[in-house]
Amino acid sequence: MASAENTPENGTYTVPQTETPEGRKTIRKAIGASAVGNATEWFDYGVYAVVVGYITANFFPGGDEGSGTIWALATFAVSFLVRPLGGFVWGPLGDRLGRRKVLALTIMLMAGATFCIGLLPTFSQIGYWAPALLVFLRLVQGFSTGGEYGGAATFMAEYSPDRKRGFFGSFLEFGTIFGFALGTAITLFLQLILGEQTMTEWGWRLPFLIAGPMGLIGLYLRSKLEDTPVFREFEDDAEAQGAGSKLKDLVSQYWRPMLAMAGLVIALNVANYTLLSYMPTYLETRIGLSADGSLTLILVGQLVMMCLIPFAGRLSDRVGRKPMWWTSMGGLFVAAIPMYLLMGTGFVGALIGFAVLGVLYVLQLATISATFPAMFPTQVRFAGFAITYNLATAVFGGTAPLVNDALIAATGNLLVPAFYMMAACLVGMAALPFARETAGESIRGTDLPGEPTAAERATSR
Repeated sequence: MASAENTPENGTYTVPQTETPEGRKTIRKAIGASAVGNATEWFDYGVYAVVVGYITANFFPGGDEGSGTIWALATFAVSFLVRPLGGFVWGPLGDRLGRRKVLALTIMLMAGATFCIGLLPTFSQIGYWAPALLVFLRLVQGFSTGGEYGGAATFMAEYSPDRKRGFFGSFLEFGTIFGFALGTAITLFLQLILGEQTMTEWGWRLPFLIAGPMGLIGLYLRSKLEDTPVFREFEDDAEAQGAGSKLKDLVSQYWRPMLAMAGLVIALNVANYTLLSYMPTYLETRIGLSADGSLTLILVGQLVMMCLIPFAGRLSDRVGRKPMWWTSMGGLFVAAIPMYLLMGTGFVGALIGFAVLGVLYVLQLATISATFPAMFPTQVRFAGFAITYNLATAVFGGTAPLVNDALIAATGNLLVPAFYMMAACLVGMAALPFARETAGESIRGTDLPGEPTAAERATSR
């Protein structure tokens, strides 16, 4: 028997009512189904970021250490090349077949590819086939991620009550940092008990193998939920089904929110991949911290960010999404250079600098799942989010570690990451005025959230 939250009332499906025990149980399931998949995705990125040295030794030996690191970071970036392709494939499928079905496929692909990286033979065993297979599996990960993140954010946004979308959506980003932190913590633990030599020989494989059971847990949680109330309402509305749900309609009718979102994604992901993915490499190879010291620092900063995310999400429900973005991007622009200078002073300075930048970044991170899905109507929401997010991320996000490291090598300037982050924040601040404030607004139906509906426009005439 369907729960009260999932039963059509007057032609609509209601979202879970958090005032009732059954509603709270349903929303917890939705959070778990979304966040575990997201954690699995970012667990891989977190692990890869902190084992770059071992990846270099096993897949890109020979030459100097710097060139090997560049190749390892390029392999990190290569998965982002196919993320837009994943967005173009999974996004329209999610708008046509449903959010849940696509998310079941993407989590299986993503977790399976990550698991297989832990089984790969090394360069010393099969030569150039080893890095070739690594690149192939990274491409599979990128293709699946092209649908996973946009789908999970859409799923969470459409399950959340309008006035609590920021709070509940923030738990998806809690999963993001949890995945990073889990990858960092497991790698640090293994380094401490196995030692450098054993980690280089085979210990680096263990974190990747953990992605297998994580993916199965996420798949199980997603199989226990119906699709979102918003999508099922849309699916039952024959008239809405024809309301411009094709890819060409997305580009022709919604190019303005796509451009605004792209600008925000550039600011978001340059900060994300500079702070979370490139930072271990930066601290070890550029600042001179030990591997254990850099991982400890990153882990502490990530745990602080995790604690703050739900509070930032709840705050966005009260003050709006745009004030959070203005504060975050303005703060990062002002603080980037001073904090990177502080990082160069040693462990304590690096910890303070990373923490300050991380707290400022959380104000963006916590609102992603509430901000971006609400920029598109139901019939193109999955596709609009997935395509826009992954195109911008492919060019400016996943390449951030590689660009930062290459520019530092070319210029010798350790402030390159600060300059890059500041430039991205300027792009985001230029885009933000063109984004509509949607805090508390309904995201149902075929009209843009925050705009008057067709019926309201007709009544006002």
